[in-house]
Amino acid sequence: MEKQKLENQNQPGKGEVTARLGLSSTLTEKGSPEILSDEQKAADVLRTIARDPDMKDFVMRTPWLYRILYSAAKRYVAGEQGSEAVRAAVRLRELGYRQSLEFIGENTADAEECRRATDEFLALIKESSQQGLSADICFDLSHIGLLFDEKLALENAEELARCAKEHGQYVMISMEESAKTSAIYRVYEQLASRMHNIGITVQSHLHRTIDDLPRLLALPGKIRLVKGAFKEAPEVALPRSAELRERYLSLAEQIVRAGHPLSIATHDDQIVKAVLERGYLGDAYVELEMLFGVREEAARALLEGGIPIRLYVTYGTEWYLYLCHRLAEHPPNLYRALADMLEPGRAGVEMYG
Repeated sequence: MEKQKLENQNQPGKGEVTARLGLSSTLTEKGSPEILSDEQKAADVLRTIARDPDMKDFVMRTPWLYRILYSAAKRYVAGEQGSEAVRAAVRLRELGYRQSLEFIGENTADAEECRRATDEFLALIKESSQQGLSADICFDLSHIGLLFDEKLALENAEELARCAKEHGQYVMISMEESAKTSAIYRVYEQLASRMHNIGITVQSHLHRTIDDLPRLLALPGKIRLVKGAFKEAPEVALPRSAELRERYLSLAEQIVRAGHPLSIATHDDQIVKAVLERGYLGDAYVELEMLFGVREEAARALLEGGIPIRLYVTYGTEWYLYLCHRLAEHPPNLYRALADMLEPGRAGVEMYG
């Protein structure tokens, strides 16, 4: 039965969607060309800047710079308040998209701040429910206590999962730098063993993921498969490359063959084309997920072709790191960012209409 699912080539709109995305009919042996060296250098610089606390602090306390960069961030961030994100999610639902919501933040080292972040997520869950949404509520464990106290993070995450269950929502634990991966999996495994409305994000670029996946598949939670946005040492992770693309597709195939809920979170044309050709998106438990503000034209084409699309919508004042990562993933987005600074109203939900 599983083999028949994987060999199904007739999911709605496959040929039309592939044409709309401008993808070739077959993959080359190694996929698309490697990223240009100058672009790779720009990406590395952006990832380094993203992790510079002094740079972030300077941006956050310099009003004119904050305003300019926030104009660029608005393409990827729905706003600074939860109500803005929920309004965006409601509109996206009307347009036919599924929604993920996150209050941006990480590395909280104070118990009171962890409590405030947890309360914000609880409010987000309740407001989403009041608006009739059935969303994935996403969070970093380090935002709600992981660095301060792993037990506290577990307690707060369980509180969120229980509240989400009561209000018809699902919660997704996001993935962070590799140094936190073991602790994140420990918390997730404890929660997922007794609650069925919680899922986990898995980074395909980490070498350890090949060995981690079987035990994650033994738990019921949805897996969001990503490449991985963090700069890691070569002995820890693969760089962006054809090899990484091949590993991503191999992991996706294992998850699909297991009949496990999967969110294929990518903007990579070659990966999208491959999962369409292989019929993965014809299964009810598999979806494609994209970040709000990234490749909106591709999201529209896929949705029009009958492909289930989830959009990941974020909000909050901690947008600096998020903006840097979005630019690092595709350095030509710097041109868009400059245009957005000059015309702050260019981006928004209607990009998807």
